[in-house]
Amino acid sequence: MTLENASPGSESPEPGGLLAADEPRPFVLVNEAALGEAGAPLLLLCDHASAFIPRALDSLGLDEAQRARHIALDIGIAEVTRLLAQRLDAPAVLSHFSRLIVDPNRPQDDPTLIPQISDGVIVPGNRELAPEQRAARLAAFYRPYHEAIAGTIESKQQALTRQGKAPIIVSMHSFTPVMKGVERPWQVGILWNRDARLPRRLIAGLRARGLTVGDNEPYSGRDGHGHTLHNHAEPRGLAHALIELRQDLIDTQQGAADWASLLGEVLAGCLAEAALLTVEQH
Repeated sequence: MTLENASPGSESPEPGGLLAADEPRPFVLVNEAALGEAGAPLLLLCDHASAFIPRALDSLGLDEAQRARHIALDIGIAEVTRLLAQRLDAPAVLSHFSRLIVDPNRPQDDPTLIPQISDGVIVPGNRELAPEQRAARLAAFYRPYHEAIAGTIESKQQALTRQGKAPIIVSMHSFTPVMKGVERPWQVGILWNRDARLPRRLIAGLRARGLTVGDNEPYSGRDGHGHTLHNHAEPRGLAHALIELRQDLIDTQQGAADWASLLGEVLAGCLAEAALLTVEQH
């Protein structure tokens, strides 16, 4: 399977005219060579990797400082994901559009899918959208990103099936140190729903390194967070988890590198466990 990367193309604009031909596509596939049998039995996903807003949406009415905040992207996590993919020789699919345009980690019927207000910031460009404007965003950004994930998982599964294995899916996110005036003590959180295979190993491995680890904190994988995993990993019976890193720990190049190294060690141990490289029967 060939996936279109997030580099400018010569094709016509996306549906609704939201993406011009010289603007990047809505996803990036990192380390595509690792989709083969030689790569690690792992796929990394990054839903909120970018703050990119196309010219057609006129910055959604926000200034530069607002567009650099956590409301637009998960700060630091794209770099951690890229470094981790390189370290473990794993493919990674990263979004290339701001979560303010449309949040790919939400179901399509979620009222916060296209937020009109985020952490107290009103988003003028998201107010009173017509149905066709909403549909255009889904067609230009949301669906291509999820189609890329589905295609990548299928390619990786096909390669691993010949080895009697299945891929592990890890979704990468970051969270703010303080939310609504409350400090968050966790350095890292592991979110999960029903399948505890990977989460319990990650939590144990991280705590063994002296870290303060949230088990379904600061969010819970059981109350709607983690739609991408619910949509792609759960139905396939693949071991999976969502990793949340605190943003003040990864907002520098050195911090991102340190956490990619640490997570690489823990995940490498998980990849050595045959029980995780199987399809769970529902």
